[in-house]
Amino acid sequence: MTTKFKYEAKDAAGKLVKGMLTAASQTEVVADLRRRNLQPIDVTRAGTFEAMFAGGGAPAGKKTAKRASAKKGELDVFTRQLSTMLAAGIPMLEALEILAEQAESPGFAYCLDRVVTDIRSGSDLSKAMEPHKAVFSNIYVSMVRAGEASGQIDVILTRLAEYLESSARLRSEIKAAMTYPVISLFLVLGIACFLMMGIVPSFKPVFESLEVDLPGLTVAIMDTATFMTDYWYVIFGGLGAAVVGLRVAVKTPAGAYARDSLFLRVPVFGILFKKVALSRFARTFSTLIKSGVPILGAMEIVSATSGNLVITKIVDDARNSVRNGESLADPFMKSTIFPPMVCKMISIGERSGALDSLLEKIAEFYDQQVEAEVNGLTAMIEPIMIAVMGIVVGGIVLAVFLPIFKLQEKLSGG
Repeated sequence: MTTKFKYEAKDAAGKLVKGMLTAASQTEVVADLRRRNLQPIDVTRAGTFEAMFAGGGAPAGKKTAKRASAKKGELDVFTRQLSTMLAAGIPMLEALEILAEQAESPGFAYCLDRVVTDIRSGSDLSKAMEPHKAVFSNIYVSMVRAGEASGQIDVILTRLAEYLESSARLRSEIKAAMTYPVISLFLVLGIACFLMMGIVPSFKPVFESLEVDLPGLTVAIMDTATFMTDYWYVIFGGLGAAVVGLRVAVKTPAGAYARDSLFLRVPVFGILFKKVALSRFARTFSTLIKSGVPILGAMEIVSATSGNLVITKIVDDARNSVRNGESLADPFMKSTIFPPMVCKMISIGERSGALDSLLEKIAEFYDQQVEAEVNGLTAMIEPIMIAVMGIVVGGIVLAVFLPIFKLQEKLSGG
């Protein structure tokens, strides 16, 4: 049994083509269009589309939003699903409509609804996504645009999904590495403040009534506790002012650059931050080049999405070098951030035309390095924090009990 289908497709020149075909199934229509060198955008049974979407509103009971947004991980899942549906032969518009219906968050549903509306009006997917920067980043839109130009949008979306998943995994590893030391540090500071301001001052009258010379540790702890109790507002006010001052400072170009430079050189964690930055640089650059984005455009996106102004400056210098007809690798070699191994691989990739493959190897190498670094830090930080807590808390307790021991010795000797 055959049915009439209404279709929208684009020819090799990107021109929108509309028409009707009679076929046994939607899959046959898609195959027929591809045999004619047309890229299917939408294929629906004649007369059903308008009834299905009459009213243009969201389904009853579903929350609506007025601006585009996406929950954590929602874009990753959407990208993977869209690439799979397109590879299976489902037309672009139908795939987006299905995913819009399935969107969990109202903000993402709103975003996809707007994208569907724009595509239905004849817009390209990349142009429909571009206004929603809160959801679709520059790298996302650029890769989709490259996929449209090459006619391999499903392949590009698969690469994009892999990139997003790798980035999410990297962020998860960094979060795991930072969570334990941060929580432990706050616990140590909290316990120390409680002892110094709530417990130690109560021993002052007792120590003053003793006719013994107080040990130096006890005197230092008591003086510190007295100062913290009497001038707590100065301490917390100073800390608050310092935090505000730092936040203002890092909003300036020089302050932000100094902060990012410090992150790459701070003891213990600096090595981890550096490896994360190099992994992100290599993976983003590789993914863009492999997807067909021109190298200057790719470097502009890498610069904007590096997450570190030191890396941004180096990439900008390399971009200017390429624009002036000079070597891509030279600015990286002059920097102290990029290791010689990375610089040599970039240089070899530039000369051999295999830059995307070598950058992917660099990204894979540093992903492994980050994982090893996270495991090493986790194993190292736990005993360090336990030792710090023991020294701080033990020192305060010892300072309190030393005069009692000294008094006991005096009484015993008397």
